[in-house]
Amino acid sequence: MNHLLVDDKGAEIEAGESVGRLEKEKVTILPKSGAALAVPYRDILDIEETDYRINLFLSSKEKLVLFYLGYHHDDFLRMLMRLRNEVLLKDMLMHETLKKKDVEAEFSYFDEDGKEKNSGECKARLYETGLVVIPLRSEIFRIPYSDILEVEEEDYALIITTDFGERLILSKMGWQLDPFKETLTTINNELQSKVLALLQELFPNENPLQLRKIAQFMKEGKAASQSDIESVNPNLWQRLEKRLESAGIKEQYDFLKSLSQQKKACIGLKRGLLGDLTGEYMWFFIPIYSTNPKEPGNAIAMEAASEESGGKATYFFRIVSRADYPRFKNIEDLHMAVDNFIKRMNRCMLDINFRREPIYLPDEQLDEPRHIRYRFAVQKLSSLRVLRSHFVGRVIHASPEQWKNDVTDLLKFNVAAQDDSVKWKRGE
Repeated sequence: MNHLLVDDKGAEIEAGESVGRLEKEKVTILPKSGAALAVPYRDILDIEETDYRINLFLSSKEKLVLFYLGYHHDDFLRMLMRLRNEVLLKDMLMHETLKKKDVEAEFSYFDEDGKEKNSGECKARLYETGLVVIPLRSEIFRIPYSDILEVEEEDYALIITTDFGERLILSKMGWQLDPFKETLTTINNELQSKVLALLQELFPNENPLQLRKIAQFMKEGKAASQSDIESVNPNLWQRLEKRLESAGIKEQYDFLKSLSQQKKACIGLKRGLLGDLTGEYMWFFIPIYSTNPKEPGNAIAMEAASEESGGKATYFFRIVSRADYPRFKNIEDLHMAVDNFIKRMNRCMLDINFRREPIYLPDEQLDEPRHIRYRFAVQKLSSLRVLRSHFVGRVIHASPEQWKNDVTDLLKFNVAAQDDSVKWKRGE
């Protein structure tokens, strides 16, 4: 092949004939004259193909162009995408069991407005908590099972619709269509059964049909709202709140709820959520807001803990932009904005498997070797970027009094600050 390396202004750094080598973690360019150039897949932000030229956009803001590959072009591009996608899979925080290996298919993916976002040949995988599509010529994407609203079969194709109105169509799966659909259905049923079994264990004397309805709200660990739970069984919400005591976060919950809008608190639970935790794992969202922009708020508080390990910090996220918040004069409009953001946050937290470190790490620390996997995840996981952009700050649990004072300070800071990018830090 030939290669061309240019800087962020388009000026040529080097060019010439070379040999390209695709390895497990990197692509290496061996010029016929000059030093070798090794590019880790984690440093490739994007890949584009135009006129038989493969453009690699690098995290350093440089661009590496590969061309004159001849009949190796298509194979090289497919292998490059495959190897990079495998690294991306690891760094997208999908450390979970693979339930069904690659199934070849063609796909079309439409956003909530019905606009086609991507299409082409792909391989589809079913993991423990999500469906992963690996396009042959573009980047992977994932749909959590908890977001799947409906799965239909039509004209030998699967049509998967999400709660957000997105649609994924998988076709040309051949004999794998029925086994794939069966596995997808089985996994969904298993996830629902796990939530139901946990609810039945926690509340053995409750009506099984009511618990089944509630399990639908809490599938895969989703946080369900007080209003949703009480619509099925008003008494069960109080019992869920009481379970927070065993997780060691009831005191924080009570204080935050005293500041919040009634009926808007959400609680989620799951068993074996993280690899280093076992047993019952609980978490909550509590939105704090009002139509008085001077009152501390415009934030959602989040905390998670298990019976084995209580909460260590409370995390706060901005609900709407600081410029827009004072413009809400109607509380119903603000309620709607909060409901939409909670729905979005549920997906985001499930996407990153509830890991908090990649949310709060400053940008400069993402370049440290121990955090390199998070840098790539931030670049490629839209859910993680949403959480980081809305993140206001975290309050560490040192003492109950200190925690309450810091929470109050953070909420005041959040409505006083003008710039959405500014984060709260204790003592500033």
